[in-house]
Amino acid sequence: MRHWLMKSEPDAYSLEQLRLDGVTGWEGVRNYTARNLMRDQMSVGDRVLFYHSSTAIPGVAGLARVTRTGLADPSQFQPKSPYFDPKATPDNPRWIMVEIGFVEAFKRFVPLSELRTEAALEGLMVLQRGARLSVQPAAPEHFAHICRLGQSQHHTLQEAT
Repeated sequence: MRHWLMKSEPDAYSLEQLRLDGVTGWEGVRNYTARNLMRDQMSVGDRVLFYHSSTAIPGVAGLARVTRTGLADPSQFQPKSPYFDPKATPDNPRWIMVEIGFVEAFKRFVPLSELRTEAALEGLMVLQRGARLSVQPAAPEHFAHICRLGQSQHHTLQEAT
């Protein structure tokens, strides 16, 4: 099992919306590195830190889990979508997505400013300059530490994996 941090602008799609929906496709990713991570490394059951980005106070809001992998992103085929790709075809999709399911909202939102002060999170990609990927790997220790900060029900490494 792997651990991930996935970013979403809460105005576009928030953890609360995921809670209401139960599951959602992680569509609209148009970065090849992020696409390759979803396509080649994510597995059903992988755990996800759900990160709210591009907001007044960015940070980790809660947890999700990968529920399906290897799905063609439908937005690549929709001409009116901002994510339309004229080179993509149903027989040869260029953009692959995963589906994630809601696990929990943290009891305590963990802001980026706090993440930056935690020595235990050294090396976490979201804290590195220029690390703008919407899908990022997270080390198991980083994942568990953030779960503790958020007062997650899954606050030990064994529960977080």
